[in-house]
Amino acid sequence: MSHTRKETYVSCAQERKFFVFTQFFRKKLADKDYYKILGVDRNASKEEIKSAYKRLAKKFHPDVNKDPNATEKFKEINEAASVLGDDSKRQQYDQFGADFERRYHQDFSREFSGFDFEDLDFGDLFEMFFGGSFREPRSRKHRGRDLRYDIELSLEEAAKGIKKSIELHKPESCSECNGKGGDDYESCNECNGKGIKRVTQRTPFGIFQSSVTCRKCEGRGEIIRNACPECHGKGIVNKKKTLEVSIPAGVDTGAQLRIQAEGEAVKNGVAGDLYIFIHVKKHKYFERQGDDIILEIPLTVSQVILGDTVEVPTLQGEAELKIPKGTQPDTIFRLKGKGIKHLNYSGAGDQLVKVNVKIPEKLSKKQEQLIKEFSEISEKPKSLFDKIFR
Repeated sequence: MSHTRKETYVSCAQERKFFVFTQFFRKKLADKDYYKILGVDRNASKEEIKSAYKRLAKKFHPDVNKDPNATEKFKEINEAASVLGDDSKRQQYDQFGADFERRYHQDFSREFSGFDFEDLDFGDLFEMFFGGSFREPRSRKHRGRDLRYDIELSLEEAAKGIKKSIELHKPESCSECNGKGGDDYESCNECNGKGIKRVTQRTPFGIFQSSVTCRKCEGRGEIIRNACPECHGKGIVNKKKTLEVSIPAGVDTGAQLRIQAEGEAVKNGVAGDLYIFIHVKKHKYFERQGDDIILEIPLTVSQVILGDTVEVPTLQGEAELKIPKGTQPDTIFRLKGKGIKHLNYSGAGDQLVKVNVKIPEKLSKKQEQLIKEFSEISEKPKSLFDKIFR
């Protein structure tokens, strides 16, 4: 009785796994209408598919299309083209994509009795249907993590560009063994020196073979007999490294610089990347607006009334600015090309100089007398209304 209950339980468990399996593929296949993605008819020729792919790939390439969804759309387009552009894969898609659930969910007990779904690899089964174009090979090299480094710049440094030395503490390939972990190798007896193992799985759809990275030798095909004393066979050591980073002119807070292969190193793999995050400090006098800078200068009453030529600071040094007679408070003058260099194209922004008239708080008797005389000979409005609105 106990044995019967166990068989019933296993059968139900298998059926539940198969149901999850079929629902997974049903949703995947329902969501992935490759003909619709490429905008072609189901009877489209290879040339029509190729033409549609080129047109859409150009439109949705992430380097051209800045829409946040462009990258995912671009992946879908490539995925669809990789299947429909291959006769064998297209035949499989046409065969299983439309009525997969109907064909394989019926008559479960006859087709799948005694099959252990614990051994079923959904990824392998997907590769069996679609030729493995939907995921990376298992034997691919490991990649180290990307690292982040935050750097602070002055406004002058951001405007002109600068080289900065930065110091990192990170995993690096061992220099003593060149990242090998040691010497005196012997062939791995687990994979016979190949670095990969062939795994055979019997599925309801047939016998499926796949290649996996050998765990014992980590895909190298060799076992170290004499471990490196520096890294103890790991091939990686943590150490300090100094890098010189070139910061281009025109960067602003939030900009990122990517330095390839300067991230975390891993044994038998490729290093990640290093990302430099830029932070530009606020300036004491200048205010940045895009690639323009704003400077407010104080002028005396006599300077704005009579006019003057003044020296104003810029990011490139001193510059002359002519103040015309009768200049009004809050007037803005523009110094062309005295701003921040454009980051992605030639030229630079401007410097905007705003006039702030400084009224003296204390006057000598002579100054007061002169102002009174000036006031007496000046034209006076008849009323406060005239003074404000006329």
